[in-house]
Amino acid sequence: MNYDFSVKAYAKVNFGLKVLPKRQDGFHNIESIFQTVDLYDQLNVALLPTNECRVTCNSMSLPEDNTLVKAYKAFVEVSNCSVPGVDVELVKGIPSGGGLGGGSSDAAALVRVLEKSCDVLLSESQFDYIASKTGSDVFFFMHSDEEGKACAVVSGRGEIVRRIKPRHDLFLLLVFPNVSSSTKEAYSLVDDYLAARKMVTGTAFSNLESVYNRSVEEWNFVNTFTPVITETYPKVRDALDLLKQNGAPFAEMSGSGSTVYGVFTLQQQAEEVQRKLAGVFDSKLVQTV
Repeated sequence: MNYDFSVKAYAKVNFGLKVLPKRQDGFHNIESIFQTVDLYDQLNVALLPTNECRVTCNSMSLPEDNTLVKAYKAFVEVSNCSVPGVDVELVKGIPSGGGLGGGSSDAAALVRVLEKSCDVLLSESQFDYIASKTGSDVFFFMHSDEEGKACAVVSGRGEIVRRIKPRHDLFLLLVFPNVSSSTKEAYSLVDDYLAARKMVTGTAFSNLESVYNRSVEEWNFVNTFTPVITETYPKVRDALDLLKQNGAPFAEMSGSGSTVYGVFTLQQQAEEVQRKLAGVFDSKLVQTV
C-alpha cells in the first residue's frame, strides 16, 4: 500500500509521579514532569474515501475501540470539516503497557496527521476535547511540538500541561521486567495504599521544575505507584535495585509501570550498565528529546 503520511509517536517518561486520592468523578489528580524520549512508534497512514479509521499493528492485537479510533472519532466531532477515512499501519517500537504512553502518543500523532490532511489548525480547547475522549496522557502529547516532542509539568487528571524547557543531556536506560500490570490494577492498589496511609510523599509540586534542573544526583522525585507495584511484582523491584547498585544516579518507575529507568548524564556510563544487565533484563538506551 502507498501511504500518504509516515509519522513518529514518541514515548514519554515520568520524572516523579505523585498520585492524589480519587476524586468524586473517579479520576485522580496527579503531579509529574513528563518528557519525551527518542523511542517511538511509527504510524503509516493512507487516506481513504470512506469515513472510517482502520488500524493494523505489526506486533499485537488491538481492541476495536483503541486510542487511534477514539481520537479519529473525536477529531471528526470537533474539526468542522470533511474528514477523510484513514488506514493506519502501526509499527510498535514502544513496549505496550509499560508506562511509556505509547497508545496516547499514537492518538496525538494521528490527530496531527488529520490536521494536515484537512488543512486545519485545531485550538487548544479542541485538542483538550479530543484528549478527554481518548485518555488522560493524551493531553500532554496534544500539547507537544509539531514533531510530537515536549517536556512539561503536568497536573489535574493530566489536562493541565505547562510546557517547560527540556533537558537534552539525559541518557535513560529503560529496563523491561517482563511483567504486566494494568493501569486499572495499579490505581486500585494505590487507592488501597493511600487509604491505609492517608498521606502522599514526594517533591512539592511548586518545586518540580526546580528539581528537574538540578544535578541528577540531587533528584528526589517519587512515584506513588512504585511501592505498590514493587511489592506486587518483585521483578520490578529487582530491576530498580540493579540499576541503583550499578551506579545509576537516579532510578525510578515510569507511569504505572512496569518499565523502570536509570538516568545518566554520560552515555558511556549508561552503555556500561546496559552491558552488565544483559541477560538479566531486556533494556534499551534512549535519550531525552
